[in-house]
Amino acid sequence: MANLSTTYMGIKLKNPLILGACNLATKPDIVKQLEEAGIAAIVYKSLFEEQIQLESLQFEEELSEYQERNAEMAKLFPNLEYSGIREHLYHLKKLKESVNIPVFASLNAIYEQTWIEYAKELEKTGVDGLEINLYAVPGYFEIDGESIEERQVQVVQVIKQAISIPVSVKISPFYTNPLNFIKKIDEAGADAYVLFNRFFQPEIDPEAEKYFYPWELTPPNDHMLPLRFTGLLYGNLDGSICSSQGIYTAEDVIKMILAGADAVQLVSTVYKNQPGVIREILTGLNNWMDRKEYRTLDDFRGKLSRKSMKDPFTYQRAQYVDILTKTENIFKKYPMV
Repeated sequence: MANLSTTYMGIKLKNPLILGACNLATKPDIVKQLEEAGIAAIVYKSLFEEQIQLESLQFEEELSEYQERNAEMAKLFPNLEYSGIREHLYHLKKLKESVNIPVFASLNAIYEQTWIEYAKELEKTGVDGLEINLYAVPGYFEIDGESIEERQVQVVQVIKQAISIPVSVKISPFYTNPLNFIKKIDEAGADAYVLFNRFFQPEIDPEAEKYFYPWELTPPNDHMLPLRFTGLLYGNLDGSICSSQGIYTAEDVIKMILAGADAVQLVSTVYKNQPGVIREILTGLNNWMDRKEYRTLDDFRGKLSRKSMKDPFTYQRAQYVDILTKTENIFKKYPMV
């Protein structure tokens, strides 16, 4: 049997499969099934600064309804206090205490001071590492891309200085040059990079004439974008590479490791195929390695990365142009009547 162990953020994992940040981690029965199936680590659902602020405001508004009433009613809620982040920390700590695998916290904040404050509180729960989510919605014309990147690099620096546990950075692909930006946060001290964050985009209902946010799982083919950047980044960073988005099967995991991934994050496949899919993926990975006579993941990790391949055009624009010029291939796959 092959050795599936890997190292992520300096932490030894029994295999490369990590449950990505999602609500599945809040369900004890599902967590138990995932651990029994062989998941190597869990990222707890994200703590959002905006959510904490909104819930705090709603709480204050509800209490203020009684400020103008008579004296008897003014004491209706005499000792109520908004729990805010404490509830999140409580459940995170319970998860950490209930499993025998690494648990990582996930954080989305806005202001530098809040990043630091929440990161310190999350560290106190005993988690093994912290995943920070960097995402800037381009809502203003005046803000240039360089200033956004500078601020995000600074966030990584201050968090690394504030806490002692390892820090991974989950980013979007929406940078002019993601390679350059990842290199900057690598130099800022990040311990790992998760490629990529998937965001829910607004949709329009033409009949109701209003926006809504559809809940959809990540399509399987979405793994091709992180696959490309995993292959480009391998061998050029100090931190670990974790591929995420559209990873459903053992074959998908194998592809990512061939490109250079140290680990992968899974979410959609667990929702769609139940926690037992983790066992199926591990079995498939092990069988493929036995068939190929690979004893460890390092034996084939990065074998198809840009750094390892002799063909210089695999990850270049020339390959893209070559694909587009072979238009007969698309007609073979989708013949016109």
